[in-house]
Amino acid sequence: MITKKELVEFGVVQFTKFGSKSFTLDELANELGISKKTIYKYFNTKEELVVDCVLYLLERFSKEIEDLEVSTNDPLEKIILIYKRGFEHLKYVKPSFLYGLKRHYPRAFDQFEKFKENLVTEIIFKLLIDAKNKGFLKKDVNLELVCEIYFLRLDNVAFTETSLFDKYTEEDILHNLIINNLRGIVTAGYTNQFIEK
Repeated sequence: MITKKELVEFGVVQFTKFGSKSFTLDELANELGISKKTIYKYFNTKEELVVDCVLYLLERFSKEIEDLEVSTNDPLEKIILIYKRGFEHLKYVKPSFLYGLKRHYPRAFDQFEKFKENLVTEIIFKLLIDAKNKGFLKKDVNLELVCEIYFLRLDNVAFTETSLFDKYTEEDILHNLIINNLRGIVTAGYTNQFIEK
C-alpha cells in the first residue's frame, strides 16, 4: 500500500513536470499502479493533493536553505547559494505548473507566493542588510528596492510562456539574474568566490 508521503513525493514530480492542472488523478493513479480510490483515501480533492505537494516542495527547499546558511559567513555568498540551489529545482518546473496553481489551485498558489515573499523579506533582505553593515554594499543602495526589482519578481522573469531553463543553463541564469545584479551594488574592494572585481 502506498503511503501519503510517497503519493505526495510522486505527485510533486508529475505536477511540476506536466502541470498541476494537466496531470490528472487518473494519470497519477495509473502511473503508480493504484486505484484512484487510494488517492481519495488520503485527499478529498485534487486541490488538497496539490496543496500538499506545494507545501512539501517548499518545506524541502526551506530545509536546504537552512543547511546553506551555515556553509559560509559571507551574506552575499549565502544569497547566491540560495538561488543556485533554487535554480537547480526550478529547472524541472514547467511554466504550466505555476500557471495552473494560479488559475486553478489558489490555495496552493497562495502558499507559493507566501513562501516567495518570506524568502525575500525575511532571508534575502536580512542578508543584504548584513552585507551592507559589513561594508560589502554601496551605502546609497536602497535594499527594499533591490528586493522588489531583482528578487520578488524572479519567477515572472524565469517563467513566461516558456521557461528560461529550457533555453539557458542554470549557471547562465544564476550569473545574469543574481550575480551580475549583486556585482552592480557591491563596494569596489569586495570579492567572493562568485563575484570578482
